[in-house]
Amino acid sequence: MKVGILGSGMVGQTIALKLGKIGLEVMIGTRSPEKLADLAAQNPGLKVGSFSECAGFGELLFNASKGDASLDVIRSAGKENLAGKILVDIANPLDFSHGMPPTLFVGNTDSLAEQIQRILPETKVIKAFNTMAAAVMVEPRSLAGGDHSLFICGNDTEAKVRAAALFKDWFGWSDIIDIGDLSGARATEALLPLWIRLSMKLGPGAIQFKIMR
Repeated sequence: MKVGILGSGMVGQTIALKLGKIGLEVMIGTRSPEKLADLAAQNPGLKVGSFSECAGFGELLFNASKGDASLDVIRSAGKENLAGKILVDIANPLDFSHGMPPTLFVGNTDSLAEQIQRILPETKVIKAFNTMAAAVMVEPRSLAGGDHSLFICGNDTEAKVRAAALFKDWFGWSDIIDIGDLSGARATEALLPLWIRLSMKLGPGAIQFKIMR
């Protein structure tokens, strides 16, 4: 499978390198491909291109861009390139304009994921992985032996089932909880202020939410 990663920061690179390691074809989409020349040289199977090239390349895509840039990134990627595909939205609507800890620039009655879905009506947007550190996304067993939960939500049930199967296969997730349609992103994005405060206290790689039932 060909996977596109929109965003070239730590999260995007972590996902890209993990997927490349297990044998998938991966392209990172970025505004400045030249900045990833060294990374691409060190990982010969990794491709780097523009957002639109990445969106056209990937059969499934991750939005790993910064939340305040995500809508511009999605528009640059092009809705025609993303039509009919699954887009896993990891981004969070964090507002750092008043320092730490950040607040949210959208919430309660809307979410960043829903804003992305409105721009991409023909794309199957799924919210996932936005409540954890990058290392935990791709190696859940690195924290508490994997004994924690991954929340997903989206409007397309079949796409969620497929994505959950891939998350188990690619990364080893075992407790995946479907919390319903994409409005569930309002809840998972709203967890970020709590997650950040806990991370400031305990360390970002040391925590993830677990649902006891």
